[in-house]
Amino acid sequence: MAETNEAWFERASRVLPGGVDSPVRSFASVGGTPYTVAYGAGATVTDVEGTTYLDYVQSYGASLLGHADPSVLRAIESVAASGTTFGAPTRHETLLAEAITERVTGLEQVRFVSSGTEASMSAVRLARGATGRSTIVKFDGCYHGHADALLTAAGSGVLALGLPGSAGVPAGAVADTVVAPYNVVPTLDDDVACVVVEPVAANMGLVAPAHGFLEGLRGECDRVGALLIFDEVVTGFRIAPTAVSELLGVVPDLWCFGKVIGGGLPVGAFGGARAVMDELAPRGAVYQAGTLSGNPVAMAAGLAVLEAASADRYCELAEQVARLANGLEAALLDAGIAAVAPRYGTLASLFVGQGHERLAAPSDLDQVRAINGSGRYAGIFHELLARGVAFAPGAYEVLFCSFAHDAASITRTIEAAHDAAAALRGRDA
Repeated sequence: MAETNEAWFERASRVLPGGVDSPVRSFASVGGTPYTVAYGAGATVTDVEGTTYLDYVQSYGASLLGHADPSVLRAIESVAASGTTFGAPTRHETLLAEAITERVTGLEQVRFVSSGTEASMSAVRLARGATGRSTIVKFDGCYHGHADALLTAAGSGVLALGLPGSAGVPAGAVADTVVAPYNVVPTLDDDVACVVVEPVAANMGLVAPAHGFLEGLRGECDRVGALLIFDEVVTGFRIAPTAVSELLGVVPDLWCFGKVIGGGLPVGAFGGARAVMDELAPRGAVYQAGTLSGNPVAMAAGLAVLEAASADRYCELAEQVARLANGLEAALLDAGIAAVAPRYGTLASLFVGQGHERLAAPSDLDQVRAINGSGRYAGIFHELLARGVAFAPGAYEVLFCSFAHDAASITRTIEAAHDAAAALRGRDA
């Protein structure tokens, strides 16, 4: 078989729905054929044709240290040699749980699962069991995985594909889910079990919390006795060597984690104070289980990442991300393309719209949709890809830099963005 992206995608499409195992990997919203990765190294991935890209997908945030980091590989190899799964406790899950709880104020216990979806689904079940209530409040454009009750009005691939939710989710599954606009504090009643929110929204592009929004949620939950859940699958240990709740000064009742804490392997976790976590079986009546939960190889990989992720490295990464965001925005504006590249710590995103002026950073999904409705992201995506820079193939994702993205990587990306913007502008003329 020819080693081309087209040939591999055609082959994949015969045995994988849409040729992919996750819709966000599809090029459906930008057009064209996905590249098939052969290997990754640090800040780059190389496809089956031998083309190397500066990678700003980084497994949608999971690869904090970059691809194939030597310390992570050593941890994986060391543990895997002793066995990969046992269905029994191992030291590694305790060590990683200790490392996580030591870093996050108010987090006393965690339970490991195998994905962010499992984490959010289980946290909601726990909140319902602990409160004896049924209603969930979530926010328009926030994505908490593909559990039925949380998939309505979701972000990420759901938005990119223009779906209101998902077929196959019965009305009853979302009958107790209330959707509110992001950055607006809803008025709750005593039927609400929990409010689940991305404290920094990162699945409709990057949308920062407005001043007082999270504090207002905390106060409203306290008023009616509901639990506040922070979905930090993206933000946890990505923006800082702790949860973003530490930076924001708002302590939720439950956290959801994933991505970074798995070191590139399938991991999720949810946790909170011991009193709440004691509601879980085997101590309590809220059942949750998983054969591969606490997988020793994944635990060792995650621990290796946390041990390598010093505060100084986050500061350096934030500086690189600031330079990237400013450079991308300037490149498009210089070419007369309306854009804004909002940033929050080590996270950034690129919004490309109609007109020629700098756009205001959006504060909710309606504003995001108004910008992305231009369809211009697809053009800049492909122009960058042709110049060896890979962003996510969808306008509703964020940009992920790793510790392996050095100053030279950022310079090359900004130079590519100037060339890409000029080409796109020339095509529009």
